[in-house]
Amino acid sequence: MSSWVFPTTADVGIRTFSQSLKGLIEETTAGIQHYQILKSDNPENNPPRSTGTWAVPTGGDMERGLVRWLEEVLYRGYGEGQWLVDSSISISEEYVTGHVTWVDSDLVEREIEVKAITMHELILMEVEDGEVVLGEHHGVPDFEGPGWMSQVILDI
Repeated sequence: MSSWVFPTTADVGIRTFSQSLKGLIEETTAGIQHYQILKSDNPENNPPRSTGTWAVPTGGDMERGLVRWLEEVLYRGYGEGQWLVDSSISISEEYVTGHVTWVDSDLVEREIEVKAITMHELILMEVEDGEVVLGEHHGVPDFEGPGWMSQVILDI
C-alpha cells in the first residue's frame, strides 16, 4: 500500500505515491476503500465478486477527474450496493475508466463512512526525477521522484 491517512481539523486526508498516474489513481482508490472497512473484515476473500467497467469524464482536468472517479466509487458503494475491491485504471484526455471488481456492499463491514471527496487542499502532481516531496503530516513519509503524488481530503 502506498497511501497514508492523516488527520485534518475536521476531516481526514490521504496522501498517495505511485510510479505512474494510473497507479496513483488505483492506489488512492484502494487506500480510501481500506480506510473505511473494519480492520478484521476482508471483502476480497469472502463474498461473490462481480466485474464491470466504470468511467467518469475528466473535463480536461485530471485533478477533477481524480475527484470524480473517487466520488463515483463512493456513489457505487453507498448508492448502488457495489463495493469496489479492485480496479485497473486507464486514462485518456476525456475519461478515467476503471475495469473493476466489486462485491455486495451489504456484505462489507464498515467502520468509517466517507461522505464526500473534497477539493480542499487537493494535490495531484508529477514528481520529477530526484525531486523530493516532504511528507508534511505525522506518519506520512517523504517521497522522491520520479513518480506521482496525490493528496485528497475526505469528508467523514
